[in-house]
Amino acid sequence: MQLYAVGWTRWQVQAQVVAGRWVIKGRQTIAVTTGAVPEYGKWWVAVLEVGSGAALDGASALRAAGLKGFDGPIHVSTPKSARPRHPRGVVVHETRRRQPADLTLSKLPRVRPSVAAVRAALWAVSDRQASLLLVMSVQQRVVTPAQLDEALSSVRRHRRRRFLKKVIDEIAGGAQSTGELDFLRLGRDYGLPEPDRQTRRVTAAGIAFLDVEWTEYDVVVEIEGVHHQEADRALADALRQNELTIGRSHVLRIPVIGLLTTPDRFLAQVARLLRAQGWRG
Repeated sequence: MQLYAVGWTRWQVQAQVVAGRWVIKGRQTIAVTTGAVPEYGKWWVAVLEVGSGAALDGASALRAAGLKGFDGPIHVSTPKSARPRHPRGVVVHETRRRQPADLTLSKLPRVRPSVAAVRAALWAVSDRQASLLLVMSVQQRVVTPAQLDEALSSVRRHRRRRFLKKVIDEIAGGAQSTGELDFLRLGRDYGLPEPDRQTRRVTAAGIAFLDVEWTEYDVVVEIEGVHHQEADRALADALRQNELTIGRSHVLRIPVIGLLTTPDRFLAQVARLLRAQGWRG
């Protein structure tokens, strides 16, 4: 224990606890305050309670690196041979993948953000949550797509690996056309009529090329990559959609991440709109 290492005796520590100045938090940890333990303190408790070789990992390591807006239990990883303890409220991952170079140089033992993001996605409860973690990590500038791609390259075998590669490519902006092709394939599987692609439309704002259009039904589908969320692109998209709406087109917007995670819900919306416009399928 760190207290013993700096000269405190077991009896002195016990006296502080009995006096109500300190609070026991686990078999290996004591809070030297009686107030609420901040998140940083909870991370330390988790790492110390799990034991030798433990480090904050996954979504918890991302939060320690600055990620906001994602809550969940504390995740800690250890090398496979570490024989960790499993304290309540902590998810412990014994992994052969962790290497010494995966750790940061911070005082709190934690995994580098890029590795943590990939692990968080591998450990996520669903593909939807996995893609959300990767997108949030890049949007909040905790990691870059290139760093994610490098971290994923060390994962040789996992059922979610191919899916994560597609998500990372999309985040990097390299799979925009793939998103349109995926929509066409999914649409055929769903039984939608064959649409026109990259149709040319003249609007008051200039010439627009539409990703997918059913001209007969005045229905347009725009497949949006992550880059569409950038401020200047979002404004241009809004102006473009408004012009199409003024021209009496019905526009649906589908993020590529949505095609990867919840395609049925978006395709059902497209089918409902087509039927509302006269399609008899």
